[in-house]
Amino acid sequence: MADFTLLHDYLLPISRSGLNDDEEYDEYQIGSIADLYEEGYTPNLDIADIILLGVGEDRGYGPGKKGGDAADIVRKEFYSLYYWHKDVRIADVGNLRRGVKLADTYAALRTVLAELINSNKTIIILGGSHDLTYAQYKAYASQKYVIEATVADALIDLKEESSIPADSFLMDMLTEQPNYIRHYNHLGFQSYYVHPRMLETLDKLRFDCYRLGKVRENLEEIEPVLRNTDLLSLDINIIKHNDAPANTLSPNGLGGDEACALSRYAGMSGRLSTFGIYGYRPEKDRDLLTARQIAQMLWYFMDGCSVKNKEAILQDRDAFWEFNIVCADIDTVFLKSKKTGRWWMQLPGKDFVPCAYNDYLLASNNEIPERWLRHQERM
Repeated sequence: MADFTLLHDYLLPISRSGLNDDEEYDEYQIGSIADLYEEGYTPNLDIADIILLGVGEDRGYGPGKKGGDAADIVRKEFYSLYYWHKDVRIADVGNLRRGVKLADTYAALRTVLAELINSNKTIIILGGSHDLTYAQYKAYASQKYVIEATVADALIDLKEESSIPADSFLMDMLTEQPNYIRHYNHLGFQSYYVHPRMLETLDKLRFDCYRLGKVRENLEEIEPVLRNTDLLSLDINIIKHNDAPANTLSPNGLGGDEACALSRYAGMSGRLSTFGIYGYRPEKDRDLLTARQIAQMLWYFMDGCSVKNKEAILQDRDAFWEFNIVCADIDTVFLKSKKTGRWWMQLPGKDFVPCAYNDYLLASNNEIPERWLRHQERM
């Protein structure tokens, strides 16, 4: 059970009426059903499926850059949307208090997230700079939880020589000892911004990196990656400028609809416990389009959670179609959910791992799927 009294000192309440310009929400809007931490009222976290947490820390961008009010701007757009998922309950614990130093904010975020993760909650962090991902990871490390982490970012923030935390946080996250990252995925990097040797190093570590073109080519191939993910961190620079004007890094990126699809896949994951959306700087936005884009991604995350709630457990074999295949002289089994259409494949150790329909097609043609090989390499 989540004990809000343990979190109270770290959090600042928000105002429902302030988010809606002192107007009443329609009974079908998300803002009317979300359980908000307000002055004099604490939400019931025990019955919540999704918990929202705002983090206005922007010092990781470097001097003179802002983004501290990003969470409330996104909330305003999100709570105005209509509530279609009656089986998904939302609580909002307000905004994290800003620490005296950046390290203090990291410590506070780590503490709050660890408490909520231990209560088996799914937490969405509406954050400032992307380096908050490091504190997101430390919440698991502080509990010695070994995890799979996925970052969606046009850049790979491994610039060891940089003094800007948002450009270098992955170095600490991936190399500090002891380390609790079993596997790391990077989605949507744009090759012209990434040093080739950086990718070579990540590949030697058996980490999986998917360039933007690969992700867009077949978005369904990314669903199994997110199904196996515990920590997801997304920088809005992964969305092309036209669809997210606050992204001034590149004109290219995912389309807004593709970002929503990724968010839906994340919501469908039975393992995901934290999802951070970072890098939104309102002063760079135009007509609130980026805030609306993020709000719609949150809506699709809820849609994914609704699908997840309907999925059967793998032990319930009557809920799956089973396909026995001999591939390269290896007997293996593929399962397809009758409820959601998702696929799993069996490894030689008899464990099942998430996969895509294309993996089944390859195995049916006597080709060993790359996803199968990568899992075996890591084992």
